[in-house]
Amino acid sequence: MKTRRIFMSLAGVLICAVSVGVFKIAALGVDPFQSLMSGLDNWIPIPFGTLYVLVNLALLVFSLIADRRNIGIATFINLFLLGYITQFTYELLQVWLPSPSLAVRVLCLIIGIVVICFGSSLYMTANLGVSTYDAVAIVLSSKWKLGQFQYVRICCDLVCVVLGVGIFLISGGTLAQVPTIAGIGTVITAFFMGPLIQTFNNHVAIPLLEK
Repeated sequence: MKTRRIFMSLAGVLICAVSVGVFKIAALGVDPFQSLMSGLDNWIPIPFGTLYVLVNLALLVFSLIADRRNIGIATFINLFLLGYITQFTYELLQVWLPSPSLAVRVLCLIIGIVVICFGSSLYMTANLGVSTYDAVAIVLSSKWKLGQFQYVRICCDLVCVVLGVGIFLISGGTLAQVPTIAGIGTVITAFFMGPLIQTFNNHVAIPLLEK
């Protein structure tokens, strides 16, 4: 059972990483944490994969100090693999789709949403730790009692989007480019990921774990 959980965690993180690359090529908005990462990526001149590791190491330190119960194998798989696989996927898609039409971008957005929900379902059902970003909201709600998780998570997401957009603009991005990091894709992931993840949980991830 433990081996299956590890496999599901690894597969889930890899799938999520690929989906973020698809989101980026769609350029119609990414999930809130990736909005922050996109802003930082525009500002700090280092490869995205390395930047992702550094930001998540900082969040990991916070979690280890505040409440290390949320940290597990999946946390480190996410920390060290997701950023580099996202970077590889995005660069590969840029070669395959150098100038995607709006229709192709919308299709990529739909694919990205479905794929990230499927990956998240596998990774969360395995229950071997959460990402360092997810752990922040858990600590603030469960450990520090600042509010119910869903509301704390919304606040964390809003902070990420605002910071991401602000950093993006300060570092040379234009208002016309903002929808590529905080657009319709960001809104859709905020409101529809939960139900779709639950659907994958019920029909794929939980049955796979219980086989």
